[in-house]
Amino acid sequence: MPEELLQGEVYRRVQGLQRRLQAEGITAALLTQSADILYYSGTCQSGHLYIPAEGEPVFMVRRDYEQARLTAALKNVVPLRRFGEIPGILSGFGLPVPEVLGCECDVLPVSIYLRYQKLFPGTRFVDVSGFIRQQRAVKSPYEIEILAESGRRLDQMLATVPRVAEVGRTEVEMAGLLEGEARRLGHQGLVRFRGMNYDFFMGHLLTGPSGAAPSSFDGPVSGLGLDPSFAFGAGWRRLKADEPLYVDYGFAYRGYITDATRVFVIGELSGRLARAHAVALEIQAAVLEAVRPGVTGGALYELAVAMARKADLADNFQGWRQPVRFIGHGVGLELNELPVLAAGVEETLAPGMVFALEPKFVFPGEGAVGIENTVVVTANGVERLTNFPDGIYQLR
Repeated sequence: MPEELLQGEVYRRVQGLQRRLQAEGITAALLTQSADILYYSGTCQSGHLYIPAEGEPVFMVRRDYEQARLTAALKNVVPLRRFGEIPGILSGFGLPVPEVLGCECDVLPVSIYLRYQKLFPGTRFVDVSGFIRQQRAVKSPYEIEILAESGRRLDQMLATVPRVAEVGRTEVEMAGLLEGEARRLGHQGLVRFRGMNYDFFMGHLLTGPSGAAPSSFDGPVSGLGLDPSFAFGAGWRRLKADEPLYVDYGFAYRGYITDATRVFVIGELSGRLARAHAVALEIQAAVLEAVRPGVTGGALYELAVAMARKADLADNFQGWRQPVRFIGHGVGLELNELPVLAAGVEETLAPGMVFALEPKFVFPGEGAVGIENTVVVTANGVERLTNFPDGIYQLR
């Protein structure tokens, strides 16, 4: 991408945060989380990004300074040898000691927070993570263009499932082959997930009952993994005929993630699973039809729950032992961004928001079925970014 285009994009983001800081009476924000650094600088190097309410940001880079100097879209990029140099560096740029300093309190380690307090003993610290997440929820045309390409590559990835699926193969073998195809297509490997202990891999490929095995992951479907050390995703179970092959992956391209789920089968699914999948498609269609700027995430969730209840499938909707109470989540630089389509959410949708809608049904002892697609909110509704066919894909 041309350097001037990235610089313009980054400075629009910085200015958006600065307007919010000014409105809230916050002197500056001091950011260190990787996704936020990437969003407001254009690069992902380790350091501390100081964004004053007015004026030029200062990116103090621990490592690698030379890479940051070459790739950051900001003017003030300096090396940081020791943590204690931060106040002196800021003073050298004519920036006063902040009276009120904003931090990413949702993800900032307490140890770093306490060190910030020692550096600025007279400063009042506030949480600006909500402002950042709200700003990042609405994507620019530049971001939507990258997300659209991410979605196209995710479609290509799903199209390779028939080549890797085979009765008798283990989940982890099929997952490895599929993930190799993803890397060949340009998947960056890392799927960022905001929050503590939200360990996440590229996605999960699960067979039959594995799709109904709940674990610590906060989603409708999880899988037990290879062992309890990381209870997530593909395990050692082998694919059988006439059972669901559940494939749920994100595709991370140039930092931006799209998310999709499809169900495949070698043979034919039972009537109950096939019917539940058909209901999931009906829920998807109804929710997407209802999406408009101004509608709340809570209203869309209640619409989906009502349809599951009407189909007499409420007990299996979004999980079975501990069902989650959401049907959609924002995506972007991280997999769990705003907006959230969940119970009680009063925040409204706006044009430019991008989310993954995932109505699913889980049956203990049988597996999981359902659908997931990434969409962008427009002035009149939605536009899909993932377009691999939605129906149950019969392999052979």
